Amino acid sequence: MVKKTPLYDSHVKHGGHVVEFAGYYLPMHYQTSQIEEHHAVRNAAGVFDVSHMGEFRLTGKGAAATLNEIVTVDVYGINNLDVRYSMMLNEKGGQVDDLLIYKIDNENFFIVVNASNKEKDAAWFRAHLGSDAKFEDLSDDTAEIALQGRNAEAILSELVDVKLLPKKFYTFVPEIEILGVKCLVSRTGYTGEDGFEIYCANDDMLKIFEAVVEAGKKHGLALCGLGCRDTLRFEACLPLYGHELGPDYLATEVGLGLFVHMNKPSFIGKKALEENPAQYKKRGIKMIDKGIARDGCLIYDEDGNEIGLVTTGTHSPTLGYPVAMIRVKKDFEGEFVVVDVRGRKLKAQIVKMPFYKNTPLEKTN
Repeated sequence: MVKKTPLYDSHVKHGGHVVEFAGYYLPMHYQTSQIEEHHAVRNAAGVFDVSHMGEFRLTGKGAAATLNEIVTVDVYGINNLDVRYSMMLNEKGGQVDDLLIYKIDNENFFIVVNASNKEKDAAWFRAHLGSDAKFEDLSDDTAEIALQGRNAEAILSELVDVKLLPKKFYTFVPEIEILGVKCLVSRTGYTGEDGFEIYCANDDMLKIFEAVVEAGKKHGLALCGLGCRDTLRFEACLPLYGHELGPDYLATEVGLGLFVHMNKPSFIGKKALEENPAQYKKRGIKMIDKGIARDGCLIYDEDGNEIGLVTTGTHSPTLGYPVAMIRVKKDFEGEFVVVDVRGRKLKAQIVKMPFYKNTPLEKTN
């Protein structure tokens, strides 16, 4: 049975084009187009319903030890009230999922996982739960919105004292009152822009969402759907499970080495990474010939040898031309590749990633 988020009626009221995604009814876009919503986030602000995501809590004296064995980053090296991106791996070194760790202290962690994986992830945590650690799945009782873009702080400061908000990117405040509602607020997002993610109880989110929409009117805020969320994360080269990440991709092959701490004594999948050298790497391309490299298109070198595939590819609304993230053999060092797009062999150039970078945001990181 397809579920509705607490904001479903609001999406319908505001003209959202609702579709089924990850077991929920969510807007793909609103009365404006996906492209207009994308540009609104890049130039002003946008608000997203992401209540379909999974939220867990891990507590107890053994919480840090349990989590440190499950994820690839060093949990003990995370400062209290910092957010850290990480992966959790299977025994083969592939990704079970990627996630965000909110560290309150070594005995209290809030964890956010992908919507499509949350049942599997909850089972994984329970199966690997150490002693003196308690796991709770908060997903069905928690709502989340993402307020993203350069005007996000100005909008949220209409509802709460700006001094109470997290200042640095990837930090959070465990409890802030917004309109009398207790919320967890983090300075995080999935768009490549500055912004906030707000978590609270299901029954309280509608009031906050509508207040954000109203406060955002004078700041150029757009209501945004799933469509532009994907193009925004893609331009920033943020990975998506099932595309850049998956159970058969070694964690050392997905361009996230910063978050794989091989100096830790142990974690699930570490042995596989030590015994199996990376065979692939992540690269970005810009199309030279006319066409769009879509997910799954095969990649060849200029001599016609198959060397990989496209993990995500589309036309970049911000750049104005097609780009793609690709997975290619580690020993490939060429400047150009050939992409098979429905039987057409199209030339593309290797380019730096991310395709889009918000410099002010980078300075706060």
